[in-house]
Amino acid sequence: MLTIGCHLSKRRGYLEMAKEAASINANTFQYFTRSPRGSRQAELDTKDVREYLAFAADHGMRDVLAYAPYDTDPAAAQMSERDFALMTYAEDLAQLAELQVPLYLVRPGSRMGISVEEGLADVADALNKVITPSQTTLVLLDTMAGEGSQVGTSFEQLAAIIDQVKLADHVGVCLDCAGVWAEGYDIAGDLDGVLGQFDRTVGLDKLKAVHLNDAIHERGSHVDRHARIGEGAIGFEALAALVNHPKLAGVPFYLEEPDSTLVIYEHDVARFRAAYTGK
Repeated sequence: MLTIGCHLSKRRGYLEMAKEAASINANTFQYFTRSPRGSRQAELDTKDVREYLAFAADHGMRDVLAYAPYDTDPAAAQMSERDFALMTYAEDLAQLAELQVPLYLVRPGSRMGISVEEGLADVADALNKVITPSQTTLVLLDTMAGEGSQVGTSFEQLAAIIDQVKLADHVGVCLDCAGVWAEGYDIAGDLDGVLGQFDRTVGLDKLKAVHLNDAIHERGSHVDRHARIGEGAIGFEALAALVNHPKLAGVPFYLEEPDSTLVIYEHDVARFRAAYTGK
C-alpha cells in the first residue's frame, strides 16, 4: 500500500489537518511543530487531540511526520543556539508522545567556525541528550543540500552522526529528493546506484521517509530550491520511480511544493497514485 501525503499547516488544529489530508486522498501528512523559523510551543487542545486521534484511526492515517523548525541548529558552535535546539527537541518530543506521532524530522544544521567533524559530533551530542530509551517517536535526520557550512550533506556524514548516537535504533533518515539532488546524487539517472550507496553507507533500514520534491537547479548545485513537481530538473518520472522502487516499499512519501495549496497537492497525490504499480 502506498503511504503518501503532503505538508500541511496546523494553524487550525490536528483534527483539521487529518481532515484536509483525507479530503485529497492522502493517508499521511507532515507539519511544522511550530513556526518554521522558531517560536514558543503552543499548548495542546485536549479535545482537538482526542478527536484527531479518533479520526486518524478511523481513516487509516499513519506515519505522520512532525518537522522541527529550521532555525534549530544542533551543529552550532554557540552554546545558546545549541541550547535552543535542545529545548525545542525536548519540548516537541514530549508533545509528540501525547499526539502519538511516530516520526520527528530535524535538520542537522550548519557549523560556523568549527570543523565538519566537530559539527557532526555536536549533532550526535544533541540527539544523545534528548532521545530516551522509552520514546516511541523516531528522530529522522534530513538530507541537506550542502549550502554554505551545512552538515549532514552526504551519506557518509549522516552515517557519522548516527554512529555516535547511543540509542541509534531511535534514529533514521528522511531522503529529501531536492536536497540529495543538490548535493550531487543522481536520483534521476542512477536511482539504483544512489540507493545502493545509501545502503552501503548508512543502511536502507535507516531510510524511514522520503520528501517528494522537484528542484529548480541542476544536480550538484548545492542550492535547495523547489520547483513544481514535474517541472524541475528531477522530473515527475524520476520521482515516480522512487515511489515504485522495491527497496522503498513501505516507506512513507511526503509531497512538497513551492505553492502548497490543497488543490495542487490533490493533483499530485492523484498523479503518484496513478503511477504507483504496487498494491
